[in-house]
Amino acid sequence: MKLLILGGTVFVGRAVVEAALARGWEVTVFNRGRSEVPDGVRALTGDRTAPDGLAALADGEWDLVVDTWSAAPYAVRDSARLLADRVGHYVYISSCSVYAWPPAVGFDETSPVVDASPDAVDVPYAEAKRGGELAVLDTFGDDRSLLVRAGLILGPWESRLPWWLSRIARGGPVLAPGPRDTALQCIDVRDLAEWVLTAAERRLSGPYNLVSEQGHTTIGELLDACVRETGASAELRWTPAEAVLKAGVEPWTDLPIWIPQEEQPELYNAIHAQDVRKALGAGLSCRPVEETVSHTWAWIRSLGGAVPQRSDRLAVGLAPEVEAKVLGL
Repeated sequence: MKLLILGGTVFVGRAVVEAALARGWEVTVFNRGRSEVPDGVRALTGDRTAPDGLAALADGEWDLVVDTWSAAPYAVRDSARLLADRVGHYVYISSCSVYAWPPAVGFDETSPVVDASPDAVDVPYAEAKRGGELAVLDTFGDDRSLLVRAGLILGPWESRLPWWLSRIARGGPVLAPGPRDTALQCIDVRDLAEWVLTAAERRLSGPYNLVSEQGHTTIGELLDACVRETGASAELRWTPAEAVLKAGVEPWTDLPIWIPQEEQPELYNAIHAQDVRKALGAGLSCRPVEETVSHTWAWIRSLGGAVPQRSDRLAVGLAPEVEAKVLGL
């Protein structure tokens, strides 16, 4: 298989590249050249938002393209049009954020989506992802396109789980947001990559919610795994959600991954209450969260403990002085 990756190789793109290389595929990466590509990968450089920024893609044919773009939809539109006659299948990594707010518990691929345009330039994330979907559909149609509506993605090369691992590795009392049995829905980035490539081989088309089953793990199981893996002398101090929120601590950003189910049900349902039966029926398999934690910790240690902050993502994590105040230290 000849694969073209549009976008960076920092997180999802990187996992797709590594999975494709492991299968013996021929891989080409097109991005702005700001990140290294693995050995054996052909690198093309260009800026999708610049005049003539797609010039490096003027020639070449591929069996499929995987596009991870998350900004202005017109960039997806232009890429799709340029590649229409030279790519067999277009896979767009979208997001569960495309569903109209607030999503119902158990929303699936037939649920309403936000209004968007493939020609948009500066729009919020949800409209950008839906606009990207429409851009792909306009050119490749329903039969030659796969829309991957990903949920919470964890694993090496991201920032949410690494923050928890790094914090717990420091030891001492750790603010753990309760209840500890709050169910989580997430997917290891490598499981996402493997499913995407297999689905593309099979020429699956249409939208798929891609994340684990509801209740794949809990916040308690996740943080307990972090404690075990790091071997730290950390003490998880489980604190009621109401008290955490009253202290001004923001779910998802100050305390990554966690969203209080009772206090913020709409946001919780949007992230942790998706129907994924369609993807499961198409072969999706998600590894235990303990394995994701273990591999992510190994990645952090390979970096010497310093997790890089992506320039296109907001920093996450609770300031130590705020944590100490909430815990009464």
